[in-house]
Amino acid sequence: MAYEIEKPDEQWRAELSPAEYAVLRQAGTEPAFRGEYTDTRTQGVYSCRACGAELFRSDTKFESHCGWPSFYDPKDTEAVELIRDSSLGMVRTEVRCARCGSHLGHVFEGEGYPTPTDQRYCINSISLTLAPDES
Repeated sequence: MAYEIEKPDEQWRAELSPAEYAVLRQAGTEPAFRGEYTDTRTQGVYSCRACGAELFRSDTKFESHCGWPSFYDPKDTEAVELIRDSSLGMVRTEVRCARCGSHLGHVFEGEGYPTPTDQRYCINSISLTLAPDES
């Protein structure tokens, strides 16, 4: 898929820290319960760390106790791209930034989450930046 923001691999490596690059560009996963936003309750908008696209609002964040920030809906369905992921011997749905193609995490459905969508977007903190609401 062609993305609005495409850069050579060398440029991504120069712009991102090694840990950010491993997750965002190589579909890695940060360690559970160690991410910057796992327990954050600050109100605001979460954006893609690689390109700044707005992805999730804090009012859709919930405690799933999975070790990563969890959201029940993206800010806009056009903001994320969902891709079948059959790596690691299981079938999951990968979540990518629709603007730059960076890996964000995975979405899980139908597992009885107490949310309006019955979905859990399990997102790596390192894939996000949080802009707090001004109040």
